[in-house]
Amino acid sequence: MNNFFKNKDNISAIEAQYEAQKIAFAPIIFQVVRTMRDLNVLKYLADNKKNVSIDKISEALDISKYGIQVLLETALSANVVKVENGFWELTKIGYFLHSDEMTNINMDYNHHVNYLGLFNLEESIKNEKAEGLKVFGEWDTIYPALSILPEEAKRSWFSFDHYYSDTAFLKAIEYLKSLNPKSILDIGGNTGKFALLLESISKDIDITIMDLAQQIKIARQNIYENNSEKITTIEANILLKETKIPQGFDIIWMSQFLDCFKEKQIVDILKKIKTSMGENSQICIMEPFWDRQNNETAAFCVINTSPYFTAMANGYSKMFKYTDFIKLLEEAGLEVIETIDNIGVCQTIIRCK
Repeated sequence: MNNFFKNKDNISAIEAQYEAQKIAFAPIIFQVVRTMRDLNVLKYLADNKKNVSIDKISEALDISKYGIQVLLETALSANVVKVENGFWELTKIGYFLHSDEMTNINMDYNHHVNYLGLFNLEESIKNEKAEGLKVFGEWDTIYPALSILPEEAKRSWFSFDHYYSDTAFLKAIEYLKSLNPKSILDIGGNTGKFALLLESISKDIDITIMDLAQQIKIARQNIYENNSEKITTIEANILLKETKIPQGFDIIWMSQFLDCFKEKQIVDILKKIKTSMGENSQICIMEPFWDRQNNETAAFCVINTSPYFTAMANGYSKMFKYTDFIKLLEEAGLEVIETIDNIGVCQTIIRCK
C-alpha cells in the first residue's frame, strides 16, 4: 500500500488560506477552463505560441474581447495561462488541459454527468440516495438509465468508464489466460466489450455475460454485430434474492462491478457466488483501489470518483481502499490467492478461492 496524501499541512497560514480559496472558487475555475477548451481558446493558444493578444484571440474566434478577457484572467489566477507584455501563453498545466486524454475525459465526465447533480450531494449524503440523478430522470440508480441518458452524458459516462477499464483489458486477459480456464462468467459485463475482446484473443474459452436487462440488450446487439459464437448472456439483477448464480464456471470475473454496491450487498453477492463455485472455481475481481495506485495523481482521480456514486449512481457505494475491501472478502469466507497491481491505468486484480 502507498501512503498517499500525507504531510500536506506543512504550509503557512497565508498559504493555507490561499489554498482554501482555490477550493471555494473551484466550480468557477472548472467552468472557465472547460469553456476555454470548448470555445477553442486553449487550442488557439496551443497553436499560436508567440505574440498572442486578447484582440487576436477575439478576432480569430469571433468572441468578444470582454469574454476573452474574463476567461483569460481567471485562467491566469489558476496558472492555466501566463501573460507577459500583454501577450498570452499556455502554461504546462494549460497544455495538459488542452491535450491530455485523461484530463479531458475526466472534465467531460464531471461536466456532462456530475456537475448539475452534485448540487444535491448534501441531500444525497443525508438520505443515502442518489438525489442528483433527478437532473436526468426518476430512477433509483443510474445503471438502468445508462443507455437512455442524454447523448453527451451517455458518451461521457461510457468514455470515462472505458478509459479506466479498457486500458487494463489486454493485461487482464493475458492474466486470465494464464489460469487456463475453459469457461468464464462475466458478472456485470456491461456492453460486452471485455467479453468480445477476450473471445477475439482466446477462441477456446466460453464466456457468459450476466447483467441487468438494459445492459444485456446492448451487449446482445454488440455480440450480434461482431458475429460472436462463444458468448452467451443472462439477464439478471444479482441483488434479488431469487437470482441464482449459474454453476460450472472455472472463473467468475467481475470488473469494476462490486464498487457499485453497499458493503453488505458486496458480502451477500460474494456469498451467493461462493455457493455456485465448484472445487476448482476461482473468483477474479478487478477494481481501482486508491491505496494501490503507483502515483498520487492516479490515487486522486480514483478517490474523487466516490462522490459520483453518492450523488448520481446510487447514493451508497464508493471507490474502495484495498485494506477495507479485503475485509469484505474475508467476511464472505473467501481466501485471497494473489493480488496483482498496475493493470492498465489504475486497476488491481484480486484472485480468490
